[in-house]
Amino acid sequence: MNYKIPLSKPDITEKETKAVLEVLKTPHLSLGENYLEFEEITAKFAGVKYAVTVNSGTSGLHLIIRALGIGEGDEVITTPFSFIASANCILFEKAKPVFVDINEKTFNIDVSKIEEKITEKTKAILAVDVFSQPADWDELKRIAKKHNLYLIEDSAEALGSEYKGKKCGSFGDAAIFAYYPNKQITTGEGGMVLTNNKKIFEACRSMANQGRKVKNGKWLEHMMLGYNYRLDEMSCALGVVQMKRINEILKKRKKVAELYNKKLKGVEGLEIPYIAKGNNLSWFVYVVKLAENFSGKKRDKIIKEMAAKGMQCSNYFQTIHLQPFYRNTLASKEGDFPVAEDISKRTIALPFFNDLSEKDIDFVAENLKNIVKK
Repeated sequence: MNYKIPLSKPDITEKETKAVLEVLKTPHLSLGENYLEFEEITAKFAGVKYAVTVNSGTSGLHLIIRALGIGEGDEVITTPFSFIASANCILFEKAKPVFVDINEKTFNIDVSKIEEKITEKTKAILAVDVFSQPADWDELKRIAKKHNLYLIEDSAEALGSEYKGKKCGSFGDAAIFAYYPNKQITTGEGGMVLTNNKKIFEACRSMANQGRKVKNGKWLEHMMLGYNYRLDEMSCALGVVQMKRINEILKKRKKVAELYNKKLKGVEGLEIPYIAKGNNLSWFVYVVKLAENFSGKKRDKIIKEMAAKGMQCSNYFQTIHLQPFYRNTLASKEGDFPVAEDISKRTIALPFFNDLSEKDIDFVAENLKNIVKK
C-alpha cells in the first residue's frame, strides 16, 4: 500500500549521496578508511574507548555474547518486550534467555523483579533501552555487581539518548547500536559494538572479520572462530556523514515528538509517551498507549482505519515469549508476563521521522482522536 504518510523514512541528503559515490570511485569497497572513522566518531559520541562496526545490531549482540564466554547451560536475564534479536542472540550460543516482566510506564525491564530470577546458571543481564527510553542503569549495575554478572546494553533504539547526563551505549560491559532505516541514523543495514573493555573489543573485532588478528594479521590466517559480520565501505561512509549530522537529526526528532505531545496530550483514551526522571530521549519511535478498553482487536482496528486514511501505524512490540518459535522452544505461554502482554496489546507507533511536517502531524493527530473517540 502506498501511504500518504509512512511509518518511518530515513533522512538522506546530498552529503550522504556524495560520500557513497566517492567510495565507489575507489578500489576500497570494504575495510577502507570509512569504517575506522565511523567507529572513532561513534565511540567519541557515546563516550567509550572502543567501537567495532558490524553489519547489524543483531550481529553485534551475538559477538558480545560470544566474547563474554556465554554458552550452553548458561542463563541470561532479559526482557520479553523488545525486538526479537535481543533474545535470539542468547539462543545463538545455546544459552537460555530468562525473561523478566516490564515496568508499565517505561516499558523497560522491571528491575525490582530481576533478583528473584537469578540462579547459579545466570551469567548476564541483557537490558534494552526500549523506544529510546534509557533503562534504570544505576539499579542494573548494582544488581550485576552484587551477583557478579555481566551487563549488556541493547541500545539499538537509543543512539543519542541520555541517562542522568550520560549517553546510552556507555553502560555495562558492552553495548550495541543499530542502523536500520527507521533508526535515528541509518547505514541501510548495520550496527556497532561499544565497550571500554579491551579484551571484549579485540574479541569482537576479530570475530567480526572471520577470526583474523586485530592488528598485522595475514588475510588467510585465522586465529579464532569468526564470522563475516563486516559492514561495507559505502554503508560506513553513509554512517560517517549521518553521525556528523547527529545533533541536527536529534533536534528534528525532538521537535516532531514535542508537536505530537502538544496535539495529543489530554486526549481521552490515549497516553502520550512517558519519560522517566533523569532521562533524555533521542526518539526512535513515537508510541502512544491506549486505555485498557481499547486492547487487542480494537487497537488493531484503529491501526486499520488509520491505514485506510493513508497513515501507516503499527503495533509495537509483540512480546517475544509469545512468538511461535519461543512458545515451542521455551514452552512459554500467555500470562507468564502480564504487564508486557498488556502493553503489547495497547500500543501504537505513529508515523515518525525527521522531516514529518506539522501539517502531517495535525492530520495524524486529528484522525487518531476521531477514530479513538468513535
